[in-house]
Amino acid sequence: MNIALDTRPLDLLADFPAIPEGWAYLDTAATAQKPRPVIDAIHRGYGETYATVHRGVYQRSADMTYAFEAARNRVAKFIGGKPEETIFVRGATEGINLVAQCWAGSQLNAGDRILLSTLEHHSNIVPWQMVAEKVGAEIDVIPLTADQRIDLHAMEAMLTERHKLVALAHVSNVLGATLDAKRAADLAHAVGAKLLLDGCQAVPRMPVDVAAIGCDFYVFSGHKLYGPTGIGVLWGRYELLDAMPPYQGGGSMIDRVTFAKTTYAPPPGRFEAGTPHIVGVLGLHAACDYVDGIGLERIHAHEAALVRMAREALSSINSVRLYGPEDSAGIVSFVVEGVHPHDVATILDEGQVAIRAGHHCAQPLMDALGVPATARASFAVYNGPKDIEALVKGVERVTRIFG
Repeated sequence: MNIALDTRPLDLLADFPAIPEGWAYLDTAATAQKPRPVIDAIHRGYGETYATVHRGVYQRSADMTYAFEAARNRVAKFIGGKPEETIFVRGATEGINLVAQCWAGSQLNAGDRILLSTLEHHSNIVPWQMVAEKVGAEIDVIPLTADQRIDLHAMEAMLTERHKLVALAHVSNVLGATLDAKRAADLAHAVGAKLLLDGCQAVPRMPVDVAAIGCDFYVFSGHKLYGPTGIGVLWGRYELLDAMPPYQGGGSMIDRVTFAKTTYAPPPGRFEAGTPHIVGVLGLHAACDYVDGIGLERIHAHEAALVRMAREALSSINSVRLYGPEDSAGIVSFVVEGVHPHDVATILDEGQVAIRAGHHCAQPLMDALGVPATARASFAVYNGPKDIEALVKGVERVTRIFG
């Protein structure tokens, strides 16, 4: 099979030292490999410039505090937000839990409703179930369209004034389906509901502007954006954050502490108790710079071309069934009839192709699709036509082995 990119190809594999020659890494939706500038930023942070932030009066601490807050400014700009609305958390999971506990936990009452969709990651389901059980709220679920996108027509019909929160994936981690986020925001606001978007798969793949979208909360994880693990971002409208109680108590998040009463710092500090993941923040800054240096429009075009190649090639194999829309964002999920996805992934690994197999933390979606699991190939700036060829060659070998 001879495949050629139909857009100007990216040639960035040399930037990623953890990808050896001949290894097709197709599990970026789980976690992205790290480019040299991010690795170097982490190395400098620990090996040359390390100090605490926000506390020390000595020069290195002041310098690190400046770098830490410069990273906040950089990340805010990356998603079209403001620094005072940008909170550093451990990842999107913690960001969603923070909103669930601090906003929903204080704003929702018995009889209120939360609206989710069929394709949500468990991290955008379980926190809402926990808070709903606590306050007596109810959860409704938006179905999917025929091409497996969140059905916004159904969403519009389902919304009532009892709905106080809508929480949706900007891009599905299983199907690659992209949400019309602006329309979702308009629909939610029309009944007075707030909209939270899970941007884990969107932020590395396409330009995101939270102000233009009009959402109320936005979360993403740094490690999917070519940055370190253990660092993520919660963006929220300042007036909402300012009215929320803190998530955790401890150092840094206070204004004044006495045994009689404690008052809290304004956002974002109110939600950043304890010593932060300082070097993780520096690595996230470097990741934003790296991605912007390539250009998100170019990344999106590159990944879209790889998706088209993969879907076209896999669809030519009779026993392969594809999921998700034709224009999925950087992700292709599939099954080989009669073969468990774990077996597919194991055989592909023998050919140096790394994919994900399982329910992808989306068991309700698997139930809706009528399968226990899928195989998932996901693409990034370091992938190219040779990786698609290796994937298809491996799947063809699966079909031969299993007859």
